[in-house]
Amino acid sequence: MQQDIVEKEQIEVYGARVHNLKNIDIVIPRNQLVVVTGLSGSGKSSLAFDTIFAEGQRRYIETFSAYARNFLGNLERPDVDIITGLSPVISIEQKTTNKNPRSTVGTTTEIYDFLRLLFARAGEAHSYVTGEKMIKFTDEEILDRIQHEYQGKKIYLLAPLVRNRKGHYKELFEQIRKKGYLHVRVDGEIRELTPMMRLDRYKNHSIELVIDKLVVSEGDDHRLKASIATGMQQGNNDIMLWDYASNEIRHFSKHLMCPTSGISYSEPAPHNFSFNSPQGACPKCKGLGFVNQIDIDKIIPDRSLSIAQGGIVPLGKHKHSLIFWQIEAIGEKYGFQSKTPISEIPDEALDEILNGSSDPLTIKNAALGTSNYFATFEGVIKYIEMQRDSDASPTEQKWASQFVKTIICPECNGTRLNIEARHYKIGDKTISQLSEMDIVDLYKWTTNIESELSERQKKIAAEILKEIRSRLQFLLDVGLGYLSLNRSSMSLSGGESQRIRLATQIGSQLVNVLYILDEPSIGLHQRDNDRLIHSLKQLRDNGNSIIVVEHDRDMMLAADYVIDLGPHAGRLGGELVFAGTPDQMKHISTLTADYINGKKSIRIPKQRRPGSGKTLVLKGAAGNNLKQVNVTFPLGMLICVTGVSGSGKSSLINDTLHPILSQSFYHSLQDPLPYESIEGMEYIDKVIEVDQSPIGRTPRSNPATYTGIFSDIRSLFVSLPEAKIRGYKPGRFSFNVPGGRCDVCRGNGYKTIEMNFLPDVLVMCEACHGKRYNRETLEVRFKGKSIADVLDLTIDQALEFFDAFPVILQKLNVLHDVGLGYIQLGQPSSTLSGGESQRIKLATELAKKDTGNTLYILDEPTTGLHFEDIKVLLHVINRLVDKGNSVIVIEHNPDVIKSADYIIDMGPEGGKEGGFVIAYGTPEEIVKNGVGPTAEFLRHELT
Repeated sequence: MQQDIVEKEQIEVYGARVHNLKNIDIVIPRNQLVVVTGLSGSGKSSLAFDTIFAEGQRRYIETFSAYARNFLGNLERPDVDIITGLSPVISIEQKTTNKNPRSTVGTTTEIYDFLRLLFARAGEAHSYVTGEKMIKFTDEEILDRIQHEYQGKKIYLLAPLVRNRKGHYKELFEQIRKKGYLHVRVDGEIRELTPMMRLDRYKNHSIELVIDKLVVSEGDDHRLKASIATGMQQGNNDIMLWDYASNEIRHFSKHLMCPTSGISYSEPAPHNFSFNSPQGACPKCKGLGFVNQIDIDKIIPDRSLSIAQGGIVPLGKHKHSLIFWQIEAIGEKYGFQSKTPISEIPDEALDEILNGSSDPLTIKNAALGTSNYFATFEGVIKYIEMQRDSDASPTEQKWASQFVKTIICPECNGTRLNIEARHYKIGDKTISQLSEMDIVDLYKWTTNIESELSERQKKIAAEILKEIRSRLQFLLDVGLGYLSLNRSSMSLSGGESQRIRLATQIGSQLVNVLYILDEPSIGLHQRDNDRLIHSLKQLRDNGNSIIVVEHDRDMMLAADYVIDLGPHAGRLGGELVFAGTPDQMKHISTLTADYINGKKSIRIPKQRRPGSGKTLVLKGAAGNNLKQVNVTFPLGMLICVTGVSGSGKSSLINDTLHPILSQSFYHSLQDPLPYESIEGMEYIDKVIEVDQSPIGRTPRSNPATYTGIFSDIRSLFVSLPEAKIRGYKPGRFSFNVPGGRCDVCRGNGYKTIEMNFLPDVLVMCEACHGKRYNRETLEVRFKGKSIADVLDLTIDQALEFFDAFPVILQKLNVLHDVGLGYIQLGQPSSTLSGGESQRIKLATELAKKDTGNTLYILDEPTTGLHFEDIKVLLHVINRLVDKGNSVIVIEHNPDVIKSADYIIDMGPEGGKEGGFVIAYGTPEEIVKNGVGPTAEFLRHELT
């Protein structure tokens, strides 16, 4: 009995050996907020996700039938002796951001699903032609209205069949004639049906079937009623009444119908408001909100050039080929030559070159000998579109994509919905308008709208609005009030995406669940940390257990329990150095505790760099929520761009500045957000963006291959006498190509054994024993080590091993300087943390020859980094700046902000309330001005 109680109150992990974990045993209290911390690479994710979550998920899947498991797949059993006390586990990670362009904040949180239901049941339809409120009738209502309003008048009852469409309609006329009908009304004129009757197929026509012609009288209800029923049947529940004397047309419908124009809508259902459904999606963009179209400015970037000089980029410079002969024929027709500047070519001729012409061309060319007549010239644009076709090769598609730009769909204006869905309203708002609102404003609307609803609408909407409000409140609680429901999931940062899923889980009201989160504070300003912590505690207080992998000081101090792994990283980590309450942490000395207790700290620079005196000036940036901002970036400095979440930092740097520079230096295909001008690009010679995306997604990718060290090592092995005697080339020492690699495992080092209903098992290759190479390749040795032995060396070991080779040593030294001496040269990239991946990228850039005029852009580089890792990172960044380079960092971390030479603070709030530069200058100047929330938190750091 006592054992059962213990199991309910705590999670026990014994003998965890996943990755670098050193056979650790740990007891984790349940129903508490537990923070797992430690250096980058110390084993935090290995414990939380690869051990605890993996085992919980595996046990859950094992409850399924063998048949179901065959489809779901199985998780490998983690390398751990025993885990007890596990609840159902839900993992909320950074890397699960949805890249589906159809996924939005609204669909992810399911708020949009409730909105669709609300509009389907309580929305009011309005005509997209006249704006009038749509109406619908029963047969009895139609009968009463006709009798009351047309008593004694001669009328025609018509059933609409065709509305303003092209065609000859020969078959339609024949079908209705066989049914016994005698007359139709075509384009407003009554015509008798005759055999072989047909219309002009190239003109638009409206056709109504004449159901009955009668004088309305009180004693003839039966005939009128029967005619209305027949008309409804033939006209798909729509009929028209034509008052012969006044030539007035009235429309009646069982559907929602515009009383003036006669257009009708289908009965609304939730799927009619879904952009992921054919019934609701915009037909032009298929519910994506954007379309791709050929960009003329990319086809003809410089109109001062001639066609012969390559002014039409897809064609290149003049050569003897059919398409240039055709263009020369067009030139004869319009009076220009291929050497004429494009700006001087008549518009009609340029249109024919781009879009083609059906006029026959006479081509006169000595190579052909005689004049040849070609019926059509399809044009340059048609040629590009052919290369974009799904049947074209990937190379052709990539070539064509450089002439394409993405624009907001002109038909739905980016709302993703068809025209009917966009004309249902509740109050004065459509579902598209509500989706565009910030969460803050949408919450206010849901609170105030009930007073504007009819009694019927109130009854229908009450519960739906209650569900919407509760979910919106959860988003507000985690600091995402600046987002809108139509915000694409692709555009969210890892932290935003994670907090959205956190809000969804809080809204689910589950209990007795174990939640494991990976740095939920990413991208969150210090001001909003308290709200996030409150949300996590609310989840805990609901009866759940929370494990958070985190480095944030506030999160650690607010936790119920802290687990610190270390003492170092990689092979030197994976040990439990502390487990206890934050209060107990104050009385110990570990690397983490020393930073928490103030024994260690990242020092404030003694002086701020003055910079080079040169500036990069961006003017009129107006993308997303940016408010026509002008921003000056002083060069030769460490610049920190900060501000609350959603204030416009990424829009300014990642989506405007970086694409501008990339297009200028590298002819990048990514278009920047709108801006007016940029000055000072001549002061930099390249731009480099360093993010935390993996350096590779397969075990074949590793630090040695990414940094280029492996190529130098293979060249060294090729130069060895034994390799020369055998005639080995560099490819012989690659495990990615046949020749020197093990043929049995194809250079993987292991084989995958499919276990059918059990998880696939990875077993060491029996031929190479995990070495990846065949016996002959491994016989070539340098200092007694084979190429496989070299890949097993850590960076620090490799420094001693290659001490006489400056080219290799230079790259290894940089990896060591960024704090990665503990990782192996051949360590699979899939086992590297985000912080490790980023530092490998930084090291790769540092190892390159430096010009001193490079601009580096880093987006939240402290993600996944411990205090000590941040100190190392800042040392690396400062090395870059000290060489004369410029570094722009988007960051919320106080230690990085206080270390900057210059700060650009965005705000004052997120979403539509943001998009301004509210302060700029040194950290001291920001504090002195006291504008915005960043100044408040920075004041504590500088004192």
